Amino acid sequence: MDYKKLADRLFPEEYKPLSAYEEMYPPRALPKGAEVTRLAPSPTGFIHLGNLFVAVANERIAHRSGGVIYLRIEDTDLKRKVDGAVEAVIEAMSYFDIHFDEGAEIEAANEYAPYYQRQRAELYHAFAKSLVEKGRAYPCFCSEEELSALRETQTAEKKITGYYGEYAKCRNLSEEEIYRNLDAGKPYVLRLKSLGDPENKLKFRDEIKGEITVTENDQDVVILKSDGIPTYHFAHAIDDHFMRTTLVLRGEEWLSSLPVHIELFDALGFTRPRYGHNCSLMKQDGETRRKLSKRKDPELSLGFYRQEGYHPRAVKVYILTLLNSDFEDWYRKFPDKPLEEFPFKAAKMSKSGTLFDLDKLNDVAKNEFARLSAEEAFAFLNDWAQEFGSEAERAYFADREYMHKALALCMGTAGKKRRKDFATAKQAVGLLSYFFENPVSREAYRVAEAGKTAILRAFLQTYCAADDAQTWFGKVKAVAEQEGFASDMKEYKARPEDFKGSVSDVAEVLRIAVTGKANTPDLWTIMQILGEKETVKRISEQIS
Repeated sequence: MDYKKLADRLFPEEYKPLSAYEEMYPPRALPKGAEVTRLAPSPTGFIHLGNLFVAVANERIAHRSGGVIYLRIEDTDLKRKVDGAVEAVIEAMSYFDIHFDEGAEIEAANEYAPYYQRQRAELYHAFAKSLVEKGRAYPCFCSEEELSALRETQTAEKKITGYYGEYAKCRNLSEEEIYRNLDAGKPYVLRLKSLGDPENKLKFRDEIKGEITVTENDQDVVILKSDGIPTYHFAHAIDDHFMRTTLVLRGEEWLSSLPVHIELFDALGFTRPRYGHNCSLMKQDGETRRKLSKRKDPELSLGFYRQEGYHPRAVKVYILTLLNSDFEDWYRKFPDKPLEEFPFKAAKMSKSGTLFDLDKLNDVAKNEFARLSAEEAFAFLNDWAQEFGSEAERAYFADREYMHKALALCMGTAGKKRRKDFATAKQAVGLLSYFFENPVSREAYRVAEAGKTAILRAFLQTYCAADDAQTWFGKVKAVAEQEGFASDMKEYKARPEDFKGSVSDVAEVLRIAVTGKANTPDLWTIMQILGEKETVKRISEQIS
């Protein structure tokens, strides 16, 4: 077989010598030990938690080592491409404080461009041609129908499915048969001619899982599709080499492809990057664990965290607890240190399924929200409301001073002890609503209607907005005694049968009347913020 002749027929274009591409994309001038990592999504428009999970790991590894993280867009499948998807990836990552040093749509030197795979066709074709010249790639003319029939045969025979060995019928076509098919214009794909033997096992060091054993590849995988577009396998080998990627972190679903990638790098004469295969994000579903699902779990989409109003730092902190088991201890010891100082390591990533727990995220989110200053909280909530809130909620932020009073109470920003009531902006804005709107609905009063009305009437007779907190509470206790409720909790606990209830029940009636809720921060302060006119109006409306 004259492989040079075949290569020229399949690729009539003249390409640069392969060494010229090495000169175009030389090894990076980085410090020793610096890592080059990447995020390489498809532009489908769906940006999910897994993207952020691996992006946080890649960013930390790159920047902790003095290296580079870049954004590459794997757009070989035009059917799945969505307009604006690349910008959405960048914007979403930026929101969670992931910033790329170079890549698609990134303003930087970008010396290893282009970062869109469809713009790198010359590279793929030049190296595909070289594989044909070396007898390591060949055209395959099998139709989809033939391949489907092949799979059915292999399944019936209980054989491994795929294009290999005796089943790779185009692998051994004669020169005459190949040219006859080409002259007839028969469509073809280009396949790698594998030299692997499935009986051979390879020892491989995974940067996350440690020492593993994989079987040599014997599949003649497609490297160029019939339209000349590379498959993921081939494109990633070319791109990771010429972008000088040192470490590839990816989901464990790619472990089965590792033998293919090892053989491709070897066939191309490239030094392989190191690989780390991270575990899938799992969710507890009853008695079992399952992978997070796009169809079942809204929290898989990064848009969920924006719409609900999780603070980006909270999400990042929680992801770091999932990525490195020792992060929580470090963060507990150094809560005020920048997250960038945490000594992140790929080797400390989980080797088994990682459980994503929304309740745990909410706990983290409450802690992180409580760390915000009054100004930071105002800005964050305002930004969320302007993008996702109702017209009424957006209006809450028109009076900055008034909102600051509400936040000072509900977050405890005016004192040393912080409240941890808010997990998300959506929840916070909802809980703050009673400062701005008379609640349409209220939690149920536990006191009977007649008793409720008597308490509210008695309170209004003595209420004065000028009273300090101590005087105000003295009047609440007086109302309690007047209406048959214990004003002293010790007395009530000693003889509950002698009273209708306690002063706390009276306070709850007032609280529900004013805020609609049975549990709130300090009621006296709430009334002070609302003012006498609004407080009296709300209580009066609850008197039947």
